[in-house]
Amino acid sequence: MKRYYYANSIRNFLSDSSEEILGQITGSDLFDTMQTQKRAWQAEISILKQCLVEFEGDIFFEFSIPRMGRRIDVVLVVQHVIFVVEFKVEEKVFSNHAIDQVFDYALDLKNFHETSHDKVIAPILIATGAKDTFTKIEMTGHFDNLIGPINASPALLPKVIKSVLEFVDGDRIDPSYWANGRYVPTPTIIEAAMALYNSHTVKNIANIEKENLSLTTGIIADVIHNAKIKNEKVICFVTGVPGAGKTLVGLDIATKHLDKDTLETSVFLSGNGPLVAILRAALTNDKWQRDKEQGKKTKKGDISNEVKTFIQNVHHYRDEYLKDTQRPPVDHVAIFDEAQRAWNKEQTVNFMVRKKNQPNFSKSEPEFLISCLDRHNDWAVIVCLVGGGQEINTGEAGIGEWIESLNRSFPSWHIYISPELKESEYATGNVAGLLQERRNVFTNEHLHLSVSMRSFRAEHLSSLVKEILDLEILTAQKSFLKIKEKYPIVLTRHVDKAKAWLKKQARGSERYGIVVSSQAQRLKSLAINVKSPVDPVHWFLNGKDDVRSSFFLEDVATEFQVQGLELDWACVTWDADFRYSSKGWETYSFQGNKWQNIRKDEGKKYLKNAYRVLLTRARQGVVIVVPEGDFEDITRKNEFYDCTFNYLKQIGFEVLG
Repeated sequence: MKRYYYANSIRNFLSDSSEEILGQITGSDLFDTMQTQKRAWQAEISILKQCLVEFEGDIFFEFSIPRMGRRIDVVLVVQHVIFVVEFKVEEKVFSNHAIDQVFDYALDLKNFHETSHDKVIAPILIATGAKDTFTKIEMTGHFDNLIGPINASPALLPKVIKSVLEFVDGDRIDPSYWANGRYVPTPTIIEAAMALYNSHTVKNIANIEKENLSLTTGIIADVIHNAKIKNEKVICFVTGVPGAGKTLVGLDIATKHLDKDTLETSVFLSGNGPLVAILRAALTNDKWQRDKEQGKKTKKGDISNEVKTFIQNVHHYRDEYLKDTQRPPVDHVAIFDEAQRAWNKEQTVNFMVRKKNQPNFSKSEPEFLISCLDRHNDWAVIVCLVGGGQEINTGEAGIGEWIESLNRSFPSWHIYISPELKESEYATGNVAGLLQERRNVFTNEHLHLSVSMRSFRAEHLSSLVKEILDLEILTAQKSFLKIKEKYPIVLTRHVDKAKAWLKKQARGSERYGIVVSSQAQRLKSLAINVKSPVDPVHWFLNGKDDVRSSFFLEDVATEFQVQGLELDWACVTWDADFRYSSKGWETYSFQGNKWQNIRKDEGKKYLKNAYRVLLTRARQGVVIVVPEGDFEDITRKNEFYDCTFNYLKQIGFEVLG
């Protein structure tokens, strides 16, 4: 499949008629091309025919960026430089949004297009109504041959190209070899959800070279197909390290089974309220915007209702089938994201008594959810997406309760697991014992995702974080040496320095923000108030001009708002709730006016997992703030923080000056 609508040498582009070029471009467009789009292409062709007379190279119109679901207006390959050109036809000003847009396109090629990795890339924004504009040419400071966005009027485009060619050196690029380079992107979960919902495939939008997500989803698709043919009921456990793509696998399965005519409809369920809200909002806004661009008149409310049937909060799903205890679900396939966070029996029964007026309820959440799918007379499939060591809240049962529920009440169900489900992170390593006498248990190594895709710069970040939290300092030091050149982790004792570092690192629309533990109550003196509610939809989706967004570095998100999601750059601000000492990690909760020891093992585990979540949120780099404390404040003594800072410093993290 071609990645562009039109490609040719610049020489042939200049000799081809404008009508012939436009015909090739519109002929490649899969949608009914609007007149406004045709006029934009005509303007671009006219401008480029005037501006490229002096140059040799190749030109590509509408070059695809699958991860973003967008296309670059024009890519020019001239000598040793790749020019990414975005046109804003009839615009007189260069908006910040447009500048970020062209910068994002250049960043995408730099990071994910293999034959662009070591090339000089120059993003250029052309406002066709602007006069005599040509901004300064300078590198972005990341030492990756990416020039900062250049704003230019059409008449000065030849001067821009010449100036860039003189500004940097490099080897001449073979345009054909460059255009055929592999594209191996790593999308955020929000980008992935939007692309999948718009009928892309995992293979097109995600880097599957290092961990074959297509193979995992293919195995699950076969399980679903066979269950339907054989009238079987099956539960499938997909395990993986943080950021390995478990949610992406679930979304891919769900989007492939949306056709009600096949009787294989599926639903994606999550108890992670922020994740559900953010994905719903993102899908709705993206679909509405795409329809608008294609001239379709659709209502956001209608799109939202459609999205809600696809992605549901697991608690709302549960409540729906509490109303009628006999009716089977509409869907035959249910995907449970973060299944380890489902409630145990005690938490569920307590909730049912207090909130649902059901005093006789006697099941854990996993047992009830399985019972709902079990109501089908023919077949059903449950896919549990399981993260190890990620239970972060009271009453979260872990994966053991799912298996115990199957043993207790559903002996005929078939079970598919990965070998890693038997490791210590899952059901405290007792899965093998729980399944010892169970029939119809099948093991498949491809149901485990071992490599984190969250950070395309450091695939083994989750291993480093595990070593840090497990106090394996020598191993952590070696692990950090392997990633430090591509994935910076820096330390500071000052929030203002951390904020400055974030802003300096981020380019284009790369998202950054401050994340903290929900127990970090003594950061108020640093203007960080975990008790102040944050709207995760605004925080994760809104732009740089919105004070509610993460970009403003005013509102902070906790482990509950960020689990399952990611930032490009993160500031983890560390409080005295989780302290390093010679005895290991000490865990505290702030009650009333003082810190109190967390004595229960469950509480200690939740707090440790909270920091695991926080430290694995960033795709490109992290700054960790460990405050200095205040000797005049008995709740913020210096010794509460110093040992933690020194421990992290020992690992080799650079301390900001």
